Amino acid sequence: MNARDAWELASFVVTALGLPFAICFFAWEQRKERDNEEEEQYQLLSNAYNDFLKIVLAHPDLHLRLNEPLANPTSEQNERMLVIFDMLMSLFERAYLVAYKERMSETERRRWNSWDDYMREWCRREDFRNAMPLLLRGEDPEFQSYLRRIADGERGGLLTV
Repeated sequence: MNARDAWELASFVVTALGLPFAICFFAWEQRKERDNEEEEQYQLLSNAYNDFLKIVLAHPDLHLRLNEPLANPTSEQNERMLVIFDMLMSLFERAYLVAYKERMSETERRRWNSWDDYMREWCRREDFRNAMPLLLRGEDPEFQSYLRRIADGERGGLLTV
């Protein structure tokens, strides 16, 4: 075997083995990058919800962490509550648009279940459900349907408890 044949054989081996390896490595890196981006999006949404909860804590007179609506709220309290509910609705819609898919991996499903739990928790509040028609105006139609189904389910669940 002369040097030229050896180089051709080496070139063939590198092409036959190296190219598939490089393609697999590239696909693996792309998947890893996608996973990191999804984790970052989830973390940003989680941070936004934590920031929202700080706003809730800054308004203890509205009793937003209690299951019962505020009895006889003033017009100023109603306005603040509506603004806070509007902020929450925007956050829920963003989470839905970023994180919800019909078909999810196990990790995606776990992440989404947190948001679904938050939505269910707020939909148990009568004052939040009553404000939903106003809050959902202009929101994504699929998100509207999703949240209405949750609210109907939570309302039904409250009746059977």
